[in-house]
Amino acid sequence: MRTQTALSHEEMSAIECVGTPEELVERARGLAPALRERAVETEALRQPPEATRQDIQRTGIHRLFQPARFGGADAPFRAAVDVMTALGQACGSTAWAVVQNISHNSMMCRWPLEAQEDVWRSNPAALLSGILIPNIGRARRVDGGYVLSGRWPFVSGVSLADWALFTAFTPGPDGQEEDRHFLVPKGDYQILDTWYAMGLKGSASHDVSLDEVFVPEHRTTTIDNMRAREARYPGEPINLRAPLYCMFGVFIGSTALGIAEGAVQTYLEQVRGRISRASSRAVTDFSTQHVKVAEALANLKAARLLIYGACDQMTEILESGRLPTDEERARCRAEATFAGQLSTRAVNIVWDAAGGGAIYDRNPLSRYFCDMSAANRHITQNWDVSAITHGRVVLGLPIDNPTL
Repeated sequence: MRTQTALSHEEMSAIECVGTPEELVERARGLAPALRERAVETEALRQPPEATRQDIQRTGIHRLFQPARFGGADAPFRAAVDVMTALGQACGSTAWAVVQNISHNSMMCRWPLEAQEDVWRSNPAALLSGILIPNIGRARRVDGGYVLSGRWPFVSGVSLADWALFTAFTPGPDGQEEDRHFLVPKGDYQILDTWYAMGLKGSASHDVSLDEVFVPEHRTTTIDNMRAREARYPGEPINLRAPLYCMFGVFIGSTALGIAEGAVQTYLEQVRGRISRASSRAVTDFSTQHVKVAEALANLKAARLLIYGACDQMTEILESGRLPTDEERARCRAEATFAGQLSTRAVNIVWDAAGGGAIYDRNPLSRYFCDMSAANRHITQNWDVSAITHGRVVLGLPIDNPTL
């Protein structure tokens, strides 16, 4: 039985701040060369190596949205864009794992304080993973909490995680099914070795199984708590009030943008010294190359502006003291998704321009291409889904995405 439900003043004073948001962005950029060097090893291991896990915890880049009371940065949304693009440029798989750490840290802020302390009191740098698909798990209420069972796929970064979040439908107070979220320590779930994929090979996105695991009441919450909420005190950081599922799409889109920027930069480095075997001319002499490079760069610029714009709009709304409307939440998700579409176009352009040499595994461009193909399958990157939601709300129909 817990005898303390809040950090004491002495404990709070002893927790060192991880750094400013600007410092975390610079650390991510500084870490990028090492991640790029480990990219091949990461793919071979099918997870980031131990050195990368230690680097993540040492730099604290995953603690952008962790509350300051636990040493976190309480960062603005743009900081996550800058961190994720820096990581994605270096290693898509590592970035895909870290975006889960960042996003699930953010979600933990909506859990009861006692659950936050379970995770962060003794290990403020804890890594979190999770999967938020409710209809493949089952939970039943018991005395003091719930018993949870199920098997969830795509739990990215789970091999590195100390805790993971899962969702399942449970009987609600009104007799209808309730989408409930559960916080589970790594000792209570089994990682299944299933992640053999064509892209993001090193993201450790394995299946996870739970069999009759007890989860105490304070380690659960509902989907309602993931939506935007009113400020509880003056000056409360906006990341604690944001619609989290909506912003999750922004951060995933930022990761995709980083992968695309890495692909285009890799292509530019390669093409500048390339000679056409067919004509013996420098490839840079061909005007078709000029068009493709300009188009790829324009797609990247437009994608970054859309992502930044979504962050700035949500920041402005929350700082004004109001909550985003259905249309604003749907638009935020749609614009982040379209940014992912533009990023994909940029990768496809340089992939097509690269010729036969790009298909070798030894060419980093092939890894970027496969990583982008995999990233583009994430539900937040599904343009049809996001566009339909935004379009129907604009036309006066009710929002159709319960997570938004």
